[in-house]
Amino acid sequence: MFRHNIQPIVFLSYLSLPLVLFCYYISSPSEGSFTTNYGYLPCIISRDPPACWLSWTDVNELVPEAAGRTVLVRGWVQAIRSVGKKLTFLVVRDGFAIVQCVIFTGKAGVVDEMTQFSRNIPKESFIRIEGIVSVPSKPLQGTTQQVELSVNKIYCISQALNLSPFLFEDATRSYEELKDAVDRGQKLPDVALDIRLNNRPYDLRTPANQAIFRIQSLAESEFCKILASKGFLGTHTPKITPGVSEGGSAVFMLKYVNGQTASLAQSPQLYKQMLINAGLKQVMEVGVYRAEKSNTYRHLCEYIGLHAEMEIKEHYFEVIDIVDILFVKLFDHITQTCKAELDILKNQHPFEPLKVKV
Repeated sequence: MFRHNIQPIVFLSYLSLPLVLFCYYISSPSEGSFTTNYGYLPCIISRDPPACWLSWTDVNELVPEAAGRTVLVRGWVQAIRSVGKKLTFLVVRDGFAIVQCVIFTGKAGVVDEMTQFSRNIPKESFIRIEGIVSVPSKPLQGTTQQVELSVNKIYCISQALNLSPFLFEDATRSYEELKDAVDRGQKLPDVALDIRLNNRPYDLRTPANQAIFRIQSLAESEFCKILASKGFLGTHTPKITPGVSEGGSAVFMLKYVNGQTASLAQSPQLYKQMLINAGLKQVMEVGVYRAEKSNTYRHLCEYIGLHAEMEIKEHYFEVIDIVDILFVKLFDHITQTCKAELDILKNQHPFEPLKVKV
């Protein structure tokens, strides 16, 4: 997915899932493909800092109030549509923000070769665009931003292969959309789970997955923030233990030094109790491992656990009070702060909104 000289390129991605490995042979575009207003950018080698740092704008910052401004954005090419010989529309995505870019031959600095170059950029290539923000006369469909970019310059930073494992639009369809198509006697392409997991970085570009990571990040940080305000101390207990920490067989065993056997911690429970016994009073931690028997080659092996332990001075109601405050504040914060992410997630994976009764 990245332009280099002909050589094997290996991508490793853990992302809380089994290892994903990509290996491609990619040839770089011919020399001299970079021009003033369009082309393939050379590889960044970071020898010397630039004489003048550029001012970048995220796609989600492109709003009607920015009309008339010249901005510099980066993003993935989601769709390309040509209208005649002189007009081209590019749909560019950055995270889950999407904007439409317009390239018109005849505009100052835009030549036929530039228009042709933009039409030949493979989908899911990573590009850089300089353009002027404008507000169209009619509402735009299929974009999150209700503005357009009139392109002055366009460069390809990382050219995608034309051998995409699946189409982006196929990976964003909801179960209801697929079911409705079947009811109408149609069959829309669906992306199987094993294909998604075998091409995890590509699949993670979908808006729903982008939203999941953002919600997860906020939930973890807010969990720690709420408990820290109540005097809890963040800890990092050992993740390699000499034996099973909670009993049972749901652990990952491994060979340690000097032929010893060890296991990945399935819970920090014992260590949390030791810390309380050491006088730390209230502690918290995130993340554990747990082995699960399964007939599939893809199953849960690492999950994000939010752990807290505290001393009880008089009654276990002290714990209930903390849990009550924690969950109410946590879910309330997610609902208020992640409205955009929740809406995007709901479009592909419908769910009932969470209501907390206080």
